[in-house]
Amino acid sequence: MPDPARLSIPFDNSYARLPARLFTRLPPEPVPAPELLAFNAPLAAELGITGAGDAAELAAVFSGNRLPEGAEPLAQLYAGHQFGQWNPQLGDGRAILLGEARGRDIQLKGSGRTPYSRGGDGRAWLGPVLREYLVSEAMHALGVPTTRALAAVATGAAVMRETALPGAVLTRVAASHIRVGTFQVLAARRDREGLGALLEHACARHYPGTAAPLDFLRAVIARQVRLVTRWMGIGFIHGVMNTDNCAVSGETIDYGPCAFMDRYEPLTVFSSIDHAGRYAYGAQPDVVVWNMAQLATALLALEADPEGALPAYTEAVHAMPGLLGAAWTATLLRKIGISDPAPGDRDLAERLLSTMRRQGSDFTNLFAALAGGGGREEFTDGAEFDDWRRDWQARLATQPDPGAVMQAANPVVIPRNHRVEQMIEAAIGGDMAPFRRLLAACTDPFERRADSADLRRPPREDERVLATYCGT
Repeated sequence: MPDPARLSIPFDNSYARLPARLFTRLPPEPVPAPELLAFNAPLAAELGITGAGDAAELAAVFSGNRLPEGAEPLAQLYAGHQFGQWNPQLGDGRAILLGEARGRDIQLKGSGRTPYSRGGDGRAWLGPVLREYLVSEAMHALGVPTTRALAAVATGAAVMRETALPGAVLTRVAASHIRVGTFQVLAARRDREGLGALLEHACARHYPGTAAPLDFLRAVIARQVRLVTRWMGIGFIHGVMNTDNCAVSGETIDYGPCAFMDRYEPLTVFSSIDHAGRYAYGAQPDVVVWNMAQLATALLALEADPEGALPAYTEAVHAMPGLLGAAWTATLLRKIGISDPAPGDRDLAERLLSTMRRQGSDFTNLFAALAGGGGREEFTDGAEFDDWRRDWQARLATQPDPGAVMQAANPVVIPRNHRVEQMIEAAIGGDMAPFRRLLAACTDPFERRADSADLRRPPREDERVLATYCGT
């Protein structure tokens, strides 16, 4: 019987039962002085974790210093297209999957070297760990499918990047860590047996009742359409939508150079390595089509007659722009209170976006102001908005409860980039209070609280964040 006073995780590790060539079994590397920085107790309860009351034990387990009973630690293999360029072998270069609890992965990120580290140290520093903890929990509160954050632990060791930085480990929870690139690596190696086993596992885990590769592709496409249009609706820019960062579960995964747009501009890019704007805010629908084409290519290898099956796969991928357009229209119209659309509504919404773009309006604050009955204050020249508002108000008169529709679609608080950077700077100096405050506000994103007014303010010119980084 497990000791009820000690941390216990109900592991059942289905991924570890897949063919061994999909991963490498190894434990996380120990750290010298683990210290618990944050722990998500409600999520722990969802996972069936018990005995989680002792901070020292939590720090030991979620730093990798003590393996909980039932864990089967491993690093996953995958490949991927990175900025469109094929890389035949990637994998978990700084992460260890401890196992699964209630069907969800528990992974340590920043847990040391693996065979897939490609010369890296396998570690993470404090900034990216706190960024991912904060943003993933904010995304969950915003209703966006996402990986979750269970714990953040300081390691007590420095991590060398351009300078010495405090090390940390993030415990990430995911429906799974199976990526488009996981399928790609097996297809590239002509490992049809392994590919079939992976498909069977992914279908059972994420799409019960689905078995055929084409049906799986269609199911993944549907979730990716929903995911990306939800990103667009909150001004989120993933920043590195490589196929190895595209989860077949339909969750947002890997929050390296992610950011939220302040001023509305479809060409907005923050990632320091996205020089051509491949993953700009407005390019994300096109990129997800490209990613699904790569998944289709990998899955075709499972067909008895790939050439004969190709037209059906092509049709599934070519249908995506229409699906994305319809989903984005519905998302955009809900943001202006229209739940019963009619012809011409998309043009009405696009008129507003065009005005916002020309006048540099803040994306989040403008839509939140509309939901609260305002909006004119978000424009430098309100005359054009007044013209639009008259047409909009006439259209809203025909809609059922537009105020409630807008309130549900438009957050008032997001993890603004300058606030995230300020939080990280404070944490480096040992002050975790800004992290806790920002986390509390961003996990209650639809509530206009007086004590978070400063967190809703767009950045001043001297506060603007112009580039974000992968954090590796």
